[in-house]
Amino acid sequence: MTYTDKIYEVGERPPLGIIPRKMYAWTIRNERLGSPETAFRVELVDVPEIRDDEMLVYNMSAGINYNGIWAARGIPKNVVDSNGDYFDEKQDFHICGSESSGIVYAVGKNVRNYKVGDAICAGGSKYSPDDSDVIAGMDPCFSPSYHIWGYEGNYGAFAQFSRVQECQCVRIADNLNYDEAAAAYATGVTAYRMLTRWEGNTLKKGDVVLIWGGAGGLGLSAVQITAAMGGIPVAVVSSDSKGELCKKMGAAGYINRTKFSHWGNINGLSAREYRSWMAQAAKFRRTIWNIVGEKKSPAIVLEHPGRDTLPTSLFVCDNGGMVVLCGATSSYNADIDLRFLWLNQRRIQGSHAGTQKDAEEYIELIEKHDIHPYIGKIYNWSELPKAHMELENNIYNGKLVIRIGAE
Repeated sequence: MTYTDKIYEVGERPPLGIIPRKMYAWTIRNERLGSPETAFRVELVDVPEIRDDEMLVYNMSAGINYNGIWAARGIPKNVVDSNGDYFDEKQDFHICGSESSGIVYAVGKNVRNYKVGDAICAGGSKYSPDDSDVIAGMDPCFSPSYHIWGYEGNYGAFAQFSRVQECQCVRIADNLNYDEAAAAYATGVTAYRMLTRWEGNTLKKGDVVLIWGGAGGLGLSAVQITAAMGGIPVAVVSSDSKGELCKKMGAAGYINRTKFSHWGNINGLSAREYRSWMAQAAKFRRTIWNIVGEKKSPAIVLEHPGRDTLPTSLFVCDNGGMVVLCGATSSYNADIDLRFLWLNQRRIQGSHAGTQKDAEEYIELIEKHDIHPYIGKIYNWSELPKAHMELENNIYNGKLVIRIGAE
């Protein structure tokens, strides 16, 4: 391994074995927090030194997700101020990006499964290799040291090089290119874990799965996974055109949520307003039954809007079924009618990202069924702020990807 003072332009890949001392990266700093349009700025920063359990990866492509929007706005967490909380050096800048595909350029002495030149995917799930709970067999996502790379941990994917741990990485599936691999990782593994991890409520053949935001990156991944595993995916979307895309990707049908008006918190509704809400929720459930062809409610509901939809999700869920939540894009302050929870013995389950085991199983699934993530748009390096704004404004369906080193 040889270090060089040469500055490589974005898209100009150094030869294997050559490590530049400087790299270009999209950074955020405290004085720029706000809109992603202005919070992100390209800077020339030091290429991070790797530790014994880490690898240096040259990023080919990176997925865009809400982590970058939240980080840029500094809400609900200021990631610049908390930089260094998870065994990283304290820096006054932060590099976002929690999913990428790339090529290994350097490995620490404790890395066992990868070597220089390997093509890998890096995801957000990161934890301390010395964590005694993980060593004892705890699911890493439950560990106190668990955090999300590129959000709670620095040197994320929006740079020419990233510093990652072996536990974050899996091989690139044989049927995916670099753009698809970057698009598949975070959303695909998140959806796979939601559907398969929670004992007693794992996806079985013939199960109905209701998927909110069906035409988004997570939604389309969930549609594909559910169909591949023999389930019946029903997508919730905001337009008929998005619904038709979901059907093309494997959904049994779709519900256009704009045809309903009962969204939002139910706390504080009058008796008359609540009866109206119930009538709308019951109509929503009948629409699911009509799509399925029988009175069969969702065994699993994949949630991420939060406040606006959680009451409906719990209402339509099958008895003994599960509402599994991985986010709260409408708001994390929500209320529910607890009667639907205990009387029908339904479950609300939180789910966050996924483990390396989840990722390995997901890679096997997409190879077996030749699943390709739906990419709504591929951006060039200079368009990264625009990509985040268009994600926030829901301009495109599917996953958004930025090319860094890929052609």
